[in-house]
Amino acid sequence: MDRNTGHQLPASGVPASGLSTAGLFDHCLTDEGLARLWSLLDSGRYEVRAPEEAALLCVAWLVRAGETGVAAALVEEIRPFAGEVRFAPHPADRPVPGADAVHVRTVGEVAGTLARRAPRPGIEAQHEALTVWRPFEDELLDHWLRIGAGAGQDAGAGAGQAAGESAGEGAALLARYRQLAAAHLHCTKHLDPKSNPAVLRRALEERVAGRELSPRLAGQLRHAVASMVAKRGRPGSAEHTRLRRAQARQADRPAHHDLAALVLRRLAPLDVSRGLEDVGPLIGPVTAEEAGTSGLPAGTVVPASVRAAVTAARSAPLDTLLEHGLIPSAEVLGEVAEQLIATHTARGYADASLRTLIAATYRARRGRRYPLWWTPEHHARITGLPWVRAVAPWASDPVEQARSTLRMLGEACVRAFPGAGLPNLYVRVLSELAQLAELPVPFAAEPLADAYSGMADPAVLAAARTAAGLLRGTVYERYHGIDYAVVQELADAQDRYGFAQLCAERAGHPGQPGPPGPPGPPLASDPAVIEQARILTTSHLATLVVHAGVAPRGGWDGAARGAFAAATGPAATAKSTACAWRQLLFHLALCDADEQARVLTWIDARAARLPARAAARIALPLAGLRLAAAGR
Repeated sequence: MDRNTGHQLPASGVPASGLSTAGLFDHCLTDEGLARLWSLLDSGRYEVRAPEEAALLCVAWLVRAGETGVAAALVEEIRPFAGEVRFAPHPADRPVPGADAVHVRTVGEVAGTLARRAPRPGIEAQHEALTVWRPFEDELLDHWLRIGAGAGQDAGAGAGQAAGESAGEGAALLARYRQLAAAHLHCTKHLDPKSNPAVLRRALEERVAGRELSPRLAGQLRHAVASMVAKRGRPGSAEHTRLRRAQARQADRPAHHDLAALVLRRLAPLDVSRGLEDVGPLIGPVTAEEAGTSGLPAGTVVPASVRAAVTAARSAPLDTLLEHGLIPSAEVLGEVAEQLIATHTARGYADASLRTLIAATYRARRGRRYPLWWTPEHHARITGLPWVRAVAPWASDPVEQARSTLRMLGEACVRAFPGAGLPNLYVRVLSELAQLAELPVPFAAEPLADAYSGMADPAVLAAARTAAGLLRGTVYERYHGIDYAVVQELADAQDRYGFAQLCAERAGHPGQPGPPGPPGPPLASDPAVIEQARILTTSHLATLVVHAGVAPRGGWDGAARGAFAAATGPAATAKSTACAWRQLLFHLALCDADEQARVLTWIDARAARLPARAAARIALPLAGLRLAAAGR
């Protein structure tokens, strides 16, 4: 009997460690097991690696909520599978990510990136030059300076007079050169026959062989010695010593791949399927303890490239990741859409511990990181699981929740990247959510037309109809020269071929007239025709506004300013500028007259301060914008 609820539960009394899945199942239903599950719910220190591992946590939550009858029914429903399936979570040292936390990369993905960090040939060559070849060149130079070469006397005569006393030293230098050349293969500058050190070696080979230097080689030797002394000073001089000490400090810096390996060891104990709540300790300087085991100097700072790789796995609310630039584009935002759906769905549960548990259940899946795994069928599988069904009465209405999630995803993209269109991956997720939200209009991901006939997808016509109703008579319609009345007629008549033909005509590629048939309007493949379809449909922005109620937090005037900044930024390309300008016109069309006037004044002021190249790129579009805003 559970002393807290009075509900009859098995009482195995055995410890959870070392148990079979059936034994673990029974143990979790004892007083001791339930107390442990409640502790996990409160602390969040558990892992749900597969959706079924949340089942007994749901049982524990129901028992604590006083719903012992529902809990008992759930136990009886899943008990037949207890011998084959683990229904209990895995204890963890760190709390499970909060219900609102998302991440761009997992610990496992970051570890894979760091593990691929190999020595860079250029860096290795530079290190070898500083630690091996520069000191050897100094020895060569010092040898010739000591026997008089380059000091104003004939090099050949000087070499002959000193042959008896320094031939052994010269032979030793040449032998060591051969050893160094065989062992150190990264830096190859010493192989250049025209280099000064090569001239010194050739002259030394002649001298050791007992031959007089030719006048040509003697002159090259004097020039090489003089040049090396003029450039770096005599070996042992103050000038030369300062230079070599600075180079030694540079050479002593640990290689980036060695520091990446250190950070990889720090990541080793962590769950590879999660993000990182706190990246600070993982990217901090080398500690004294680590210095003792790795040989890296204590206090060495982890390089920026390694820090950036680890920081990409930071787990935090969406706004935090956007603020810190960890989601740099709409495409990356599309990659975390699945997590956003999980977190937003979990928000529909009133209890905080249940929100965290449901979010962990939605996140628990094997394999693919991209959100193509997420479909209404997946949602049905999760919501249809017995333990998720059992706690469903404590969630908000699923249709309303799907609409809220759809609105959140749309607003996030418009607010964070006002100058970017909706990525295709993002549109696919929105399309699936629209079905759950029971919206009357679908979203069409590219390709927008049938590849054989060239006829537009029905969802494209629906988006065009929505855009026509929203934007007729606006600056958007006037700027692009659209007759939305014609678009409305084509959409109402479901004239898929006619719409594709309209897009082709606007792009200057009318295609074949007459009934559908190959080759047909090139809406499926021609970039210019596809761009016209995006213009006519607003790339589903109108659908998000009309049917999902999307409105950016900073207002449409703020979105318009953001789109202009994207169109004229230093990283803008012709393609990104065209996309941002289309977004700008849409945002501006949804502003009232006063907001439009303020935005246009702001745009004029910003345009006057642009660099000449950026100003030239937008001069013609800006002139068209002024005409369209004036009603022409």
